[in-house]
Amino acid sequence: MKYAIITGASRGLGAAAAQQMLEKDIHVVSVSRNESSLLKQAAEHAGGSYSHFSCDLAAADQVQSVFSKIAEFVFKDAEIVYVINNAGVIEPIEVGGELDPSLVQTNVHVNLTAPILISNLFLQKAKDTGCKVVIANVTSGAAERPIHGWSIYCSTKAAVNMFTMTAGLELEQNGSPSRVIAFSPGIMDTDMQSTIRSSNEEAFADLETFRKYKESGSLRSPDVVAGALVKLILADSLENGMIYRVNDLL
Repeated sequence: MKYAIITGASRGLGAAAAQQMLEKDIHVVSVSRNESSLLKQAAEHAGGSYSHFSCDLAAADQVQSVFSKIAEFVFKDAEIVYVINNAGVIEPIEVGGELDPSLVQTNVHVNLTAPILISNLFLQKAKDTGCKVVIANVTSGAAERPIHGWSIYCSTKAAVNMFTMTAGLELEQNGSPSRVIAFSPGIMDTDMQSTIRSSNEEAFADLETFRKYKESGSLRSPDVVAGALVKLILADSLENGMIYRVNDLL
């Protein structure tokens, strides 16, 4: 059986990717703090196989525990496992010297620690079982340039890119069939964009620019971006460690 494990699958890009995977007869394992009733209904409507595991990705011990259970569940009969590390947080949106320590910790745990722990676990299981694993770490253009007020988000996404490139290099050198890539989705019409627009100019100098993205209809729908992501990871031509950008795929 084919499995797709998707974090942050209750909304936005994660929910859209999950629904498209279901339509391709792939068993979707949704991971988020709260289960999406819409996704559950979509699975029932599509007649696809679906499971949900609740997990707070800000808690490292919980990530290790829950994903160990997920691994035990999927590797019993998996022919291939797709992992989309999609969950992410933008907060704190604030300048250095004004950062909330608790928000900094949450950002680092969700955006960086969780994807690394999940990738590490599933790559180990792939090695032990001989099952191919394809991991897509959702990154951001913010990983490649400094943005006023986004120091923690920029930093964690840059680290995700470096982890992806290094893990990909290691897989290539080991001759593994598994793949690890990163996917940069661009600007989408999601709850994260709403959070960005609700900040203030003292904390985020580009606030007006992001408000205009919404007003001008410049934000892509999660469905369109998810389509590009799903098509990408289901292809056989993935290059290990590559950072794929949605603008190059659409």
